[in-house]
Amino acid sequence: MGCAWMVAAAVATVVASWAFNAVVKLVWRPRAITRRFRAQGVGGPEYRFFSGSLGEIKRLRAEGAGLVLDVSSHDFVPIVLPHFRKWIPLYGKTFLYWFGARPNLCLADVNMVRDVLSDRVGMYPKNLTNPHFARLLGKGLVLIDGDEWKRHRKVVHPAFNVDKLKMMTGTMSYCARSMMSDWESELGMSEGGAVDIELSRHFEELTADVISHTAFGSSYMEGKQVFLAQRKLQYLAYSTYLNVQIPGFNYLPTKNNLKTWSLDKKVRSMLMNIIKSRLASKDTAGYGNDLLGLMLEACAPEHGESQPQLSMDEIIDECKTFFFAGHDTTSHLLTWSMFLLSTHPEWQEKLREEVATECSDEVPTGDMLNKLKLVNMFLLETLRLYGPVMLIKRRAGADLELGGIKVPEGTIMTIPITMLHRDKEVWGEDADELRPERFENGVLKATKHPNAFLSFSSGPRSCIGQNFAMIEAKAVIAMILQRFSFTLSPKYVHAPVDVITLRPKYGLPMILESLKK
Repeated sequence: MGCAWMVAAAVATVVASWAFNAVVKLVWRPRAITRRFRAQGVGGPEYRFFSGSLGEIKRLRAEGAGLVLDVSSHDFVPIVLPHFRKWIPLYGKTFLYWFGARPNLCLADVNMVRDVLSDRVGMYPKNLTNPHFARLLGKGLVLIDGDEWKRHRKVVHPAFNVDKLKMMTGTMSYCARSMMSDWESELGMSEGGAVDIELSRHFEELTADVISHTAFGSSYMEGKQVFLAQRKLQYLAYSTYLNVQIPGFNYLPTKNNLKTWSLDKKVRSMLMNIIKSRLASKDTAGYGNDLLGLMLEACAPEHGESQPQLSMDEIIDECKTFFFAGHDTTSHLLTWSMFLLSTHPEWQEKLREEVATECSDEVPTGDMLNKLKLVNMFLLETLRLYGPVMLIKRRAGADLELGGIKVPEGTIMTIPITMLHRDKEVWGEDADELRPERFENGVLKATKHPNAFLSFSSGPRSCIGQNFAMIEAKAVIAMILQRFSFTLSPKYVHAPVDVITLRPKYGLPMILESLKK
């Protein structure tokens, strides 16, 4: 009897402790943080028990989900970020909102963004509250912090130096020629001299092929299953983006979790097979001088303890990062560039003339690509208007002060790139218009603020692959302009959507005609 009473008392104590902690986390703390920010002049939408601001975000996104834009409009904000469109006019460029019980501070002020992204001492580490994103991207350069990040970057950085990138240009062109040969075959079978092709899928396959060859020494067919599995992981991760993250829930055998575990296991297994194949050929061909080779060399035991080391699990995570980040964002840059060139034929002709002058009808080399100033300007303006990544998130690593505002530890800093790239106070009254000439004197002089262009982030954590992406995009666009003229298909529906990255909801059907009659 006494034993049963003690058990009951222990259970009651645990339940009371759990209930107390829940009240603190879900009621008292949000109220206290809200009061603290309001006392500093920082407002925002009301906190709702448990869900925070997620209910309103979901409602606004549902209202925008069916919108279709005119092809001349670049204002897709009501579809992908409607809450920022509503809240910034109400509360200003800095305001507080809630992902469940987790405070988020919107930073749409370019000076505050600069302070966060230029941090070199780790005050604003990366934020990872959704475990599905870690399985998709891997805990590689994109997600890790501190000494781990420095160690990984030291190993990976040499793969992206200027000389290596110039060598990769030939591989990029080879992959692009293969894609365009398929287009020419379709044109050859068409009766009217034109063919309607859905380009976004082709670009996804192309950029996957490029990253497979340049980073891992394999062909698209070898890496295809990795990309397909990662695409499924991407959609699963995005489906949980607006869910309240309950501690421990990702360990439960739910339907989504089971799918995620299975796909992650499949990706890791396939990457391990690629790694084993490279290791098996080491004695005859060495590790190779691509990204995979550099990582394998870094973890080789003969290098000794003084060398930067990567474990096999870390190499797999970096492979996941570059398999996804190395092709997904570039494919969308190509897609949106072609969309804008088709809707602005005057720019299509300007770029074609420049390519003809600098490259003639030859396969572009690295030196030729460096001379394509108009192509570069057009790609940068595409990234400004249709950047693949719409948000950057960082976390306050301690209680700190930012822009005169005291911010409690754990607060998420949300930087809405899409809103900053449309800020007329920063970019001018024509911020909603396509004007590639704004980049005529480079990124730093394109606007009133040198840190306003954020498509590759900025500061010490800016994207390590940005030069790779720009060279690939220049090479592909130049080769297309040499061979084809193109107009938007009547089938195209202008409805950009966010699935972690920005893409056309219904693809990009385009009418191609050969310039070689």
